[in-house]
Amino acid sequence: MKQTILAAGFALFRATGLHRLVAPLTAGEGAILMLHHVRPWSGAAFAPNRLLEITPEYLESVLGALVAQGYDLVSMDEAHARLKAPRGGRRFAALTFDDGYRDVAQFAAPILRRFRAPYTIFVTTGFADQTAPLWWLELEDAVRLLDRVEISVGGEALSLPAGTPEAKAAAFARLYPSLRGLPEDEMRGLIADLLARAGGARDHAARLCMDWTELAELARDPLCAIGVHTITHPMLAKHDAATMRRELAESRAVIESRLGRPATHLAYPVGDPTSAGAREFAAARELGFASAVTTRPGVLFRGHAAHMTALPRLSINGLWQTPGAFEALLSGAPFALWNRGRRLNVS
Repeated sequence: MKQTILAAGFALFRATGLHRLVAPLTAGEGAILMLHHVRPWSGAAFAPNRLLEITPEYLESVLGALVAQGYDLVSMDEAHARLKAPRGGRRFAALTFDDGYRDVAQFAAPILRRFRAPYTIFVTTGFADQTAPLWWLELEDAVRLLDRVEISVGGEALSLPAGTPEAKAAAFARLYPSLRGLPEDEMRGLIADLLARAGGARDHAARLCMDWTELAELARDPLCAIGVHTITHPMLAKHDAATMRRELAESRAVIESRLGRPATHLAYPVGDPTSAGAREFAAARELGFASAVTTRPGVLFRGHAAHMTALPRLSINGLWQTPGAFEALLSGAPFALWNRGRRLNVS
């Protein structure tokens, strides 16, 4: 449903050019871009997490579009300073990469250097330690390996065909929201058990994420900053306050100890309203983070200066890798429509 709505919205903007007309009112001060993987597309027929990856060519297109539209490419420190400044200036964009994937160093960093674009990598310390699972990829692998998915979720026994790419996509789409609605420990346990029954390996962090040696090498680049993305990548709002604060504070301490540099910016894992809300925003502020970013979609307005631990981002989505889609998002027009004119979503 969400992808259908997005498709209809992009078609409307493409046909009417409405986003260009309203951009002076809706584009705000700038934007924080959210990315995950940057790598050549594999062509896989079953790829339910494709929204989390873009090609190097599309990253280059995005950066070129920002420059062409007169945006300054800035660090998170500079984005923070500009939001706090008494008067606005040129629009700006800050680039952020969640989780700490190896392909960011391999494919994204050379492009970012060519554009002299600062960027922040939000590191999950358990991924760098290769001790924390990437449950969304475990679920994908389990469904890929099975011809039928047999699982009980919330007391409901499911038997889902998964013999073709189309059936696998339908099974994943059925499972994902049901599992997400469970307590997180239960969700992770069910996915781990399903992957074990499918004969899959829990090796995603080792295969895909940078270790501390790789992170230290990349962090030598003056364009690169390292931010905090917790220890185990939990949906923080589903956990008690002590666990939530420990995930924030200890991951920051580990990063600063390992890399010998301050880590003052935070990204909430998953980052939607069911994963990070007022309690988490307050904790990030109390723990002294200069900023914290969500996955709530939107651009930045002056009012966000009073809510620096509840900042929205633009998801550079692998399902919509077109110049027109990015132009529409950057205009802020889709969010003005979606939020009925409300600029801030910080509660």
